Amino acid sequence: MTAVLPGEDEGNKPLSRNRNYSILWTSQLLSELTIEIVAVAVPLLIMARSGSALEVGLAASVMAAVHMISVVPAGVLADRRDRRKIMLVCQAARVAGLASLVAALVMDTYFFPHVLLVVALEGFLGSVFDPVEHAALPTVVPESQLMTAVARNTARPYVAAMLGPFSAGLLFTLHPAAPFVTQAIMLALSFGALIFLRLPRLAVLPGEPGESGEPESLEEPESLEEPRARGARADTVEGIRWVMGHGVIRMTLVWITLTNLVFSALVIVVLVRSGEENVPSHEIGLMMTCFGIGGLLGAAVAARLTAALRPSVLVVGFSLVVTAVTGGMAYVPGGLPLGLLFGLAAFLAPAANTTVLTYQMLAAPEGMRGRLSGISGLSSGIAGVIGPALGSVVVALTDGPVTFLVCAGGFALVALITVLSPSLRRFPSLDTVHSS
Repeated sequence: MTAVLPGEDEGNKPLSRNRNYSILWTSQLLSELTIEIVAVAVPLLIMARSGSALEVGLAASVMAAVHMISVVPAGVLADRRDRRKIMLVCQAARVAGLASLVAALVMDTYFFPHVLLVVALEGFLGSVFDPVEHAALPTVVPESQLMTAVARNTARPYVAAMLGPFSAGLLFTLHPAAPFVTQAIMLALSFGALIFLRLPRLAVLPGEPGESGEPESLEEPESLEEPRARGARADTVEGIRWVMGHGVIRMTLVWITLTNLVFSALVIVVLVRSGEENVPSHEIGLMMTCFGIGGLLGAAVAARLTAALRPSVLVVGFSLVVTAVTGGMAYVPGGLPLGLLFGLAAFLAPAANTTVLTYQMLAAPEGMRGRLSGISGLSSGIAGVIGPALGSVVVALTDGPVTFLVCAGGFALVALITVLSPSLRRFPSLDTVHSS
């Protein structure tokens, strides 16, 4: 099964004029902003109403657990059903969930199980939306512009991380319902934009053999039903088997998981060590701003770097350079100097991520992209859960500069794996990649 590719006319205009790409980019940004606001607004709401740290932890755990459990099945769904309809249903249901919470707060009928239900719904629907959007991207962007599109997409998490928590805190001071009203409005706008999204139809191309070995027509509706008839479990197993059997894809998932794990641990180390050194809270905020700005600047130049340097140089070079940068954190004072190095580490990430993600999109067949995105999302989610806990353990067991040297050792391990892996050391040139 093959996607009808974007029209040739799409390749003759910049991404900024590609309506479908702009809709996808904006909708995913609003989705990520919503998740960031929820992550701050819900704890603030719980602490204001019950003051229970246990309830705060439970809400955070439920959202993370539901997201991780759902993301792989969501990838299967992205390969089996109409992606535009899935995204519309997700955003509409998220609006409904948030609207119910707003109504409860306005009517002063706060009920923790209700909050927990909304949080679980947000975690589930967010996990469904992500792989569907990722799988849809190559169908609306010509292959010649895919790397640039992915590079621009790497800016979204940094934008969301910079704006989301600040907005949540500010809005909550105005009214406890204000963050959730804002989220509902953003998701409603996303829903409205997605109505105008046009995705190419999946079909078997003329002359491509079907089950009988005979060419099938583009108009044959049954050609879309056969994969669905196998069942979601069979599709999931097929996706895992394909990923595990593709050497480069398999190693990119290892690289993504380990890199995210060490980065997540490093964030905790930076925050805790800064607090222990009595760095003022505004300077800690400035350090995190440096991280966000570094990521945004890195995303801005990622397309140029990926065009100028070989993929292997970017992947191997990132692992080596970020090891040195993290090691340097052990020898600078807290506050702005540490923040600048933190920002430098973030600056290096988008180009390497662009290389890896673009390769995955090009190498995966159209009917496998959703499942690949789901498996990749699960790997990143596991790293995001284990990483902070690992960072806390490192802080508890080490003192001062040694803490950062341990994190540098983690990145050094990633660098060693990258250098020793033939798949990563000789990372394929993206213009030679074809789905298989």
